[in-house]
Amino acid sequence: MHEARVLVVDDSAAMRALFSDLLDQARDVVVVGTAANADEARKQIADLRPNVLTLDVEMPGMSGIEFLEELMEARPMPVVMLSSLTQSGTETSLKAYELGAVECFPKPLKATPEQFAKTVGQLGKIVLAAANSNVRDAGARKRAATHKTAQVAAAAAASFDWNGNVIALSASMGGIDALGELFAAFPADCPPAAVVLNAEPMVVNAFIARMAGQLACTIVAASDGAALTQGTIHVAADPAHHLVVEAGHPPRLRLVGRDPVDGARPSATLLYGTMARAGVSAAAAVLTGMGEDGARGLKLLRDAGAATFAQDPATAMVGQAPGAAIAAGGVQEALPLDKLAIAILAKCSVTGVYSPH
Repeated sequence: MHEARVLVVDDSAAMRALFSDLLDQARDVVVVGTAANADEARKQIADLRPNVLTLDVEMPGMSGIEFLEELMEARPMPVVMLSSLTQSGTETSLKAYELGAVECFPKPLKATPEQFAKTVGQLGKIVLAAANSNVRDAGARKRAATHKTAQVAAAAAASFDWNGNVIALSASMGGIDALGELFAAFPADCPPAAVVLNAEPMVVNAFIARMAGQLACTIVAASDGAALTQGTIHVAADPAHHLVVEAGHPPRLRLVGRDPVDGARPSATLLYGTMARAGVSAAAAVLTGMGEDGARGLKLLRDAGAATFAQDPATAMVGQAPGAAIAAGGVQEALPLDKLAIAILAKCSVTGVYSPH
């Protein structure tokens, strides 16, 4: 992993100074410069050659979203969006992800000093992960969007002969983009799916609302007591609760308040571990993301006889989490995203094959 050479772009001098100071204290992160607007940022990028940007949404002249779009067309590079707007979970953050932002990070404007220090301490890890991420250029993103549209149309016309396996997935950085592509292949009567997505909760809610109008199947926010029945994807992102599975016919989801596991809440390791303990037949995968959450749990599932996968770290936006799952021995097969959905669905099919085409 190489160090992050970050350019901080924000129209507020106070914010530039604050985030520069905080990032300079982070391990393997160096602030190489700052810029107040898009014009200054263009010059600084050419002169200083950063390998990651933090970019404010609200800037005079060209907005951060407009500059992000220009940047991804002309000179794709990792970008972490920084703005109070990301706290509202509006279309702004989803637009940033669509354009290629690695992460949308909320400025903790109303936090206590302790909360502020903790929240911004996470920013250094995010920026470092972003600097080592795989960013797709505009052409690749357009091709992925075209493929996604075709997948949804094919999935809408497909039927599924379910063998009883429950799908379990986890993702963090890059996860909104990856899960959107993965879900596009799910037919209306897809296997039930439980998903842990560690991202800004309000942004996840907006993502769920958008996907609900696009997918062939049903997608909802995970709720306590929900039954895992065919045709529905349950997504958990509430940082106050873990998502676990309770044995039954059908199995049920529970939301529980416990300390973080492997640094995460909700924790994929806890979700996978409870599925293994409950004897729930499953097909599971760790997708793009930071850290090691999910690695130990996926190994438990594999040992319990589940089909286990990871997104190929070389093709994931952030390869840390899938790489950790592979290193822990929990992965039977690592696949690029465009092959992963079909492989998972095949493990949930009576025939052992799934092709929506």
